[in-house]
Amino acid sequence: MNYIIIVKKGMKIVLRIRFKKWARPELEASEFYIDNPEDYKGKWNTLFANKNNPIHLELGCGKGHFISKLAVQNPNINYIAIDLVDAMLGLAKRNVENTYADERKKVDNLLLTRFDIERILLILNKQDNIKRIYINFCNPWPRGKHRKKRLTHTRQLEKYKEFLAPNNLIYFKTDDLDLFNSSLEYFSETGFTIIKQTNNLHSENNFWGDIPNIETEHEKMFSEQGIPINALIAKKG
Repeated sequence: MNYIIIVKKGMKIVLRIRFKKWARPELEASEFYIDNPEDYKGKWNTLFANKNNPIHLELGCGKGHFISKLAVQNPNINYIAIDLVDAMLGLAKRNVENTYADERKKVDNLLLTRFDIERILLILNKQDNIKRIYINFCNPWPRGKHRKKRLTHTRQLEKYKEFLAPNNLIYFKTDDLDLFNSSLEYFSETGFTIIKQTNNLHSENNFWGDIPNIETEHEKMFSEQGIPINALIAKKG
């Protein structure tokens, strides 16, 4: 099993990833894993086969179900996916390989890297010209003293503004209503414009516009529990 399952009374199921001793060696041997992301600040485009493609970014890619499907369907876009846990990235690496193999394609428009997203300005800057950011089912950090760790907190959004190109978008979805409502305030406080929002993503048709809704593993699990999915699209001014 990939997860340790924790169930708390009156709360949804919580999953914790198990340690994978094979993950680090497999990642280090992978052609699409970057172990030294600080070295490519401002020049990520040089790592891709097509250097002129726009770059999109997923923060907290988990097991890679979302980014592998998105990237294989959009060969004209380059993708960077970040997570902090080797076990997650190891599973993401395998999922990417399997998804591309099913389509008989080479992984040449997707890179995985391990980094602390709170320190993201050490690996990305304005020259990277990121055209879109995806944040899917990040840790809600419900306790007040921990809320600054939220990937949508104002502190983080100010950092993303340093490398997200003007008039481009952040796509965000979560099962956690408190996180979602707080995030609406965070985006507003940092000068983003909410151009679309919903408290029931699965009841919407074509919510994301140019891409279908790619259901993540957590999204599927929460939906099966009857938990609605909240989503928004925010635009940088």
